[in-house]
Amino acid sequence: MPSRFELANAIRALSMDAVQKAKSGHPGAPMGMADIAEVLWNDYLKHNPADPKWPDRDRFVLSNGHGSMLLYSLLHLTGYDLELEQLRNFRQLHSKTPGHPELGYTPGIETTTGPLGQGLANAVGMALAEKTLAAQFNRPGHTIVDHHTYCFLGDGCLMEGVSHEACSLAGTQKLGKLIAFYDDNGISIDGEVEGWFTDDTAKRFEAYGWHVVPNVDGHKPEEIRAAIETARSQDDRPSLIICKTVIGFGAPNKQGKEECHGAPLGEDEVAAARERLNWPHAPFHVPEAIYQGWDATEAGKTRQDEWQARLERYAEAHPDLAREFQRRMQGKLPLELPTEAMLQKAQDDGENLASRKASLNCLNTLGPELPELLGGSADLAPSNLTFWDGAQAITPETPGGNYLHYGVREFGMGAIMNGIALHGGFIPYGATFLIFMEYMRNAVRMAALMGQQAIYVFTHDSIGLGEDGPTHQPVEQLTSLRSTPNLLIWRPCDAAETAAAWNAALKRQSGPTALVLSRQGLPHQARTKQQLANIQRGGYVLKDCEGTPELILIATGSEVGLAMDAAAELTQQGRAVRVVSMPSTYRFNGQEAEYRESVLPRAVTKRIAIEAGHADYWHKFVGLDGRIIGMKSYGESAPAGDLFKHFGFTVENVVKQANELLEG
Repeated sequence: MPSRFELANAIRALSMDAVQKAKSGHPGAPMGMADIAEVLWNDYLKHNPADPKWPDRDRFVLSNGHGSMLLYSLLHLTGYDLELEQLRNFRQLHSKTPGHPELGYTPGIETTTGPLGQGLANAVGMALAEKTLAAQFNRPGHTIVDHHTYCFLGDGCLMEGVSHEACSLAGTQKLGKLIAFYDDNGISIDGEVEGWFTDDTAKRFEAYGWHVVPNVDGHKPEEIRAAIETARSQDDRPSLIICKTVIGFGAPNKQGKEECHGAPLGEDEVAAARERLNWPHAPFHVPEAIYQGWDATEAGKTRQDEWQARLERYAEAHPDLAREFQRRMQGKLPLELPTEAMLQKAQDDGENLASRKASLNCLNTLGPELPELLGGSADLAPSNLTFWDGAQAITPETPGGNYLHYGVREFGMGAIMNGIALHGGFIPYGATFLIFMEYMRNAVRMAALMGQQAIYVFTHDSIGLGEDGPTHQPVEQLTSLRSTPNLLIWRPCDAAETAAAWNAALKRQSGPTALVLSRQGLPHQARTKQQLANIQRGGYVLKDCEGTPELILIATGSEVGLAMDAAAELTQQGRAVRVVSMPSTYRFNGQEAEYRESVLPRAVTKRIAIEAGHADYWHKFVGLDGRIIGMKSYGESAPAGDLFKHFGFTVENVVKQANELLEG
């Protein structure tokens, strides 16, 4: 049987060989953390290479994702469907081994990592999901949710601010099944971190309420095992194991230096490392005895079979719960989802509401029917209106709730939501003011990149916020969000469009959705049944004229009511005006050409787009002959009515602009 050192050296060899062949990559972290990985994966990690999506597997996150060859080596060695040829093609086009771990490319990858700190925050979300799901489904004598979340991280993860947000909340929530390993090697790209990172990390995490195991020699398996045993005994505190390691361990001339952090070792140093590690094998060659020492397929099958037997006994004792558990873990919505009735009721009620209030009405309808909805807000629930009537706060004492008070942690909220979505069993939604989307921007991007179903409730969507002024009034944020691939944006104009937006968000499992909602009240719009159905197309004719229109007004959100009022006055003046409501440009752009032409005929070149957001976005909809009534500067501090008038969002200005356009 190979020694632990020999097993760990397989990781080191594969990692340095792959990076060297690619002439690109980060060999230092994989070589430095190989001993820790060997102990964790061979002695503790509960997983099945034959079924990477087994619900009760342990989750493993490589937050320092630049060390991706560590993870690829582990997956290959333990028996996942990741052949050696894929390691040879590290960082090459269409390989299963991209430069950073990418969800969907490689079996066994739990999340896309690379932007430092977010993997750690994802792990917090996974651990939170495990604890909440266990509280909701486990019953005396029947435990079907019982797994750990393990996370590797480096100095960079701890320097990024999102680590503070997420780890602070993890301590508050007492996530005892979260175990993080800090690769304390003292090196980053710029060199020795003592010049810019002198935090007392142990005290920092103790202050969060974490259990900390300091000063573990990351190259001594017995110390690593003892630390993991201690961490696993903690039921009410997450654990941080601080491992002292040597970056690039085994490379005699470069270990412990920044030179091995983000660049190939070089042919001579690779050869010297082989000699130092007593690894005489050719590049990418792993002896059969080493493979046998790593193989996790039999143990994984045994563990999953044991869990399956427990699930069957659970189903006998609690058949309804078992069906619900399986439905939720499969990501299937209930057969009876009241979305269409909710949409029709919103239309029939005809209420003039702020769209944030209309959203709360939707949650009060959906919440009782969708136990997988796991909501939250970054300290703004009374303003975002996300705490619905049946919401129950998740606390250490009530872990089975359905609503998380994230505190003022927008970035942490976004990244934790990604972890919750990745874990499975929940549809997370989280809220803040639209302007504070900026704090969580990269987490939103990661959700879109990974295709994860997260729902963002962004309220106070324009200068309509009023007196708080330009620091709180969003201008360019809608444009930023709309430019993000795979992010569905809705800016509804009334309660019916808000219901349609929630309907779309719940049924969209291929990526995140942002609901951009108003603070101020919005007028209800009358619609035919066909118009109601057409909301889901993202843009539709809300008001039309006899024959071919000479002017089209395009508007979203709070400006749809303005467009309708202006159209009424223009109609009285004898103008042939069409009003197009465009709650989702993403949806509209995805419609077939024939439908888009029916809404915005190319022959009608006189168009005005109206939106209290950045004006430039709308040029592609109005063309060279059109105009845009939008924001070209930041806002001001004043009551909303004064601001709309000041910036030209009035019937008088729209009518004036229309007549100038038509007469020009």
